Formats: sequence, structure tokens, C-alpha cells
Amino acid sequence: MAESIAVVLAAGKGTRIWPYGELRQKCAVPLAGGSLIAHLVGELVATGVEALSAVVGHNAGSVRHALAKWDHQIVYVEQPSPTGTADAALCALDGASFDTALIVYGDILVGRQDLAAVRDIVASGTAPAAALVAPLGRERPQDWLCAEAGDGRVTRIEGHPRGGSQRLAGVYALRAEHLRYLRNNPGVVTSVPVGGMPQQEAELAQSVQMMIDDGIEVAAVETTGPFVDVDKPWHILQAGRTAIDYILSRTEGSVIPASCNISDGAEIGGRLLLGENVTIGKRVVIKGDLIVGDSTHITNGAIVGPRAAIGVHCGVRDYAAVHGHSTVGDHCRITQTAEFGGVAFDRVYMVHYCEIDAVLGSAVDIGAATVCGTLRFDDGRTVHRIKGRPEVPPVGANASYIGDYCRTGVNAILLPGVKVGCYSCVGPGVLLYDDVPSRKLVLAKQEHEIRDWGPERYGW
Repeated sequence: MAESIAVVLAAGKGTRIWPYGELRQKCAVPLAGGSLIAHLVGELVATGVEALSAVVGHNAGSVRHALAKWDHQIVYVEQPSPTGTADAALCALDGASFDTALIVYGDILVGRQDLAAVRDIVASGTAPAAALVAPLGRERPQDWLCAEAGDGRVTRIEGHPRGGSQRLAGVYALRAEHLRYLRNNPGVVTSVPVGGMPQQEAELAQSVQMMIDDGIEVAAVETTGPFVDVDKPWHILQAGRTAIDYILSRTEGSVIPASCNISDGAEIGGRLLLGENVTIGKRVVIKGDLIVGDSTHITNGAIVGPRAAIGVHCGVRDYAAVHGHSTVGDHCRITQTAEFGGVAFDRVYMVHYCEIDAVLGSAVDIGAATVCGTLRFDDGRTVHRIKGRPEVPPVGANASYIGDYCRTGVNAILLPGVKVGCYSCVGPGVLLYDDVPSRKLVLAKQEHEIRDWGPERYGW
């Protein structure tokens, strides 16, 4: 019997993160040299987990692909239908032999020290159950499952309340004898404010509230390291920034393999964490710490950083700029004075004077002189609609969000906050005000007035 087991939940549909959950499970979004779930599993492995399971469902292939490195360590369990996180965890744990279960939502960025703290407080017998809690910060309590905590324990859980300062962070631990609370989940979150309207699903947080109601202590472990819950498109930007900072915080000094080629004519303003066969050429300006993958070439006056991450087999050249805290995926090209800030997935091309502040899905082709507007005349933040509900993001409100396998034509302009669905195109000269659904082509319609003209207009 394993003393402890870790279960990663990666089966949900992730509809609120549209367009990035349409062709992948949202936990598989690319992120700073890997993917969100790969970062998470890497942190779990670093805590010394004895057994590891992943519960999959929607777009399961993307999860398996993202975790191929650990294929020999992970047992995959399929949730037949997306009935909720309590049911998903039970799919992996029912019938398993263990003392302590660490249950982790697959769409969070969290550090190994917090994962270990939640597990160890239960494994050591200090408490029969534990939950990770995080400060809400600039987020609204109405958007999250929140927790009241005092004296080191969770005293109440409430779904999407009108007030609160802490939220559940998607990491739980419990003893095997408490699996009955997952089995007996009512299939709806009953712990909500009067007038609240929970959707019908077996949420794990409700099982934890049932334990509290029965007098079972649930320890509250406050986050001490990085934490981002990737639930909506702008959270991808937050996760990218946080992942870069976390990677850099765990590394002292530069890492420069002998196979790298760094020109004496480059201006280096920070630490370099480089893979094999990286080139940094003449007139390149590195403004601060930089993470670069294997066989990437940054040449001919490119400007990067500070605190950027660029993947493997990329080319950044010809006075292109990658802004600070940006993440560029694998096999990307940013050239000929293109400017980029945000998160680009794999195989994204940006060339010829474009200016992009965005999250760009896989294989996006940005046409020459495309601009994603980031400033509004009122200096305000754009209101987004998530499943019809208006929300104002605390960060990334004015960025653009372009789904997988899209392209833009020459001189396209995307106004702040617009989203473009997968397999769509924004044609040349389009001034895009509104979101574009998936599988659509948007073209500009012009009207021409033709008048007589000739030498007689000049007195001949």
C-alpha cells in the first residue's frame, strides 16, 4: 500500500477560457518552456510523490502529450462524464490503496513547497484533512470558491460569495477513511449565499464543507509561493509572468552551455539561462534576465526582456522586440521590427512591423503591420464577456486573445480586448471591434466613389 498518492484533475471542459480550451484541455496550455500541467507535475515529482494519477476526459490526448515525459510514472484514469471534481477524484481513488491522498486541480500554477505542506500536514497526522488557501488580491470573491479560515483551520467554505478575502486554491489532502465524503457529495454546491445559483456538479469543495459540518478538522495552509488559477484567458498572461519569476527565483547565476555562441557585440543586462546551441548575435540587447531553449537564435539587433522566456528552435532577429515578462513558445519566428508582449504558443509567426500585445494560440500567423491596440481613449479597461457575463479583468483587459490556427492580413487592427476563435482569419485592413467566433473569416467591405479627373483639373 502506498502511504500517499497524488491525483491531478484534468478532465473538465474549461469553457470560460475560450478560445484556448477548444482544441486542448486548458491545463495543457503552453507556458514558459512546457505547459501548465507539466509545470504542476514537475513540482509534484519534486516533492517525492510515491504514486501519481491523472484524471482525464475532455481533450485527453492533449494532457497525455503534455505529460509524455512522465508517462512511466502516471496512471491515467478517465472520467466518463464531466460531473464534477469530487467525482473525478473518486474515479482515481475509489478502490486504491493509500493512507493520504493529495488532490490537485490541473489548471493551477503552484510551487512545490505549498504542495508538500498540504500533503505533509495530513500524512504526519497533524490534521485529518487540509486545503490550500490563497488571498484574493485583485480578484472578485463572486468569481471563486472562497474560504473562511482562523487558527490554522478552514471554518467555512462558500461558493461565489458577495464578500471575502481568501479563496480555495485547488489543492486538498485527506485520509483514505474520508473518501465517503466524495461518494456522498450531493451533486451541487449547497454552501452558497442565499440567492446564489450554483450549477449542478459534484464540486470537491462541497465535500470538504461536509467534513467541516461533521466536526472534522480541515487545516488551512496559506500559499507561500507562486499561485495562479488559470480559469479565463487573461489568467494565461498572469501564469506566464508568474512562471518566469518562479523559474528565475530557483536559479542562481547564469547557465550558459559551451555549445552557445554569444557575440561580444551583444549588450547583456542580466542573467542568461540558456539551452544548448543558443546564439545571441551582434547588436542584440538583452534588457534583463532571460530564459532560452535549445537551438534558438536571437540575432541582428533584436531587443528582449527583461525577464522573458523563449522556447526551442525559435528565431528572433532583425530588430524585433520581445517585451519583458513575455513567453514565446517553441518554433516561433519574430522578425523584421515586429514587437510582441504577452504569451505566444508554439509555431507562431510575427513579421514586418506588427505590434502585438496578446495571447496567441498555436500556429498563428500575424500579417504585416497588424496592430493589437492596448490603449483606450478613456484610459480604461475593456469589459469582457465570459459565457455572457460581463467581467473587467484585473490584468490583460486590453490585450487581444487569438485562438489556435488563426491568421491576420496586412494592416489588420484589433481593438483592445477582442477575442478571435480558432480556425479564424481577420482579413487585410479590417478594424476589428468585436469578438470573432471560431471558423470565421472577417473581411473589410469598402465603397469607392469614382470621379472624372485629368489635366483639365490643373488648367490645361
